[in-house]
Amino acid sequence: MNFRLLRFGMWAVIAALSLFLVFTYANTRFGNKAEAVQLGAPFNLTDQTGAPITEAAFKGHPTALFFGFTHCPEVCPTTLFEMAGWLKTLGDEGKDLRVFFISVDPERDTPDVMKGYTSAFTDRITGITGKPDEVEKFLKAWKIYAKKVPTENGDYTMDHTASVMLLDRDARLKSTIDYKESPDVAMKKLRLLIAG
Repeated sequence: MNFRLLRFGMWAVIAALSLFLVFTYANTRFGNKAEAVQLGAPFNLTDQTGAPITEAAFKGHPTALFFGFTHCPEVCPTTLFEMAGWLKTLGDEGKDLRVFFISVDPERDTPDVMKGYTSAFTDRITGITGKPDEVEKFLKAWKIYAKKVPTENGDYTMDHTASVMLLDRDARLKSTIDYKESPDVAMKKLRLLIAG
């Protein structure tokens, strides 16, 4: 047996596998031909006008979901500000894109509070809240991390997932925009979502 040939063959297989893994990661990371993932479950929550909202709101158009809370000191206002900027940049190109801000703190985030908060950024973002047990089910269905953290003054803050989730027209996860993602990459992902 020619061990040199066998060794060469093994290295060729390893190199091909490595290239495949890098290619797969790059496609998933940047939304190129990434397979959609089905998350979520039926839900009954409340939008910022006090009207009922269900999973039907995420279907039939591209959707962006961001999970946070109105008492958030930095991540949430920064992300909502960026989202408002993305919508402005997209203009008519993004007219079908629906954007939702889902509260991880329904005890404080009533519909009125959510409406006042989102409207400070843009009228294109719809706030969603609801009964705490229903919100908890919703978060679990979307694999969202959220945890109440007591503060020194007897109040609390919330740790939570900070990525924007991008859903296709069938409400399947296509990609995410990470917190502080570069504007160019964020816009590329949004345009791929809209084109899909």
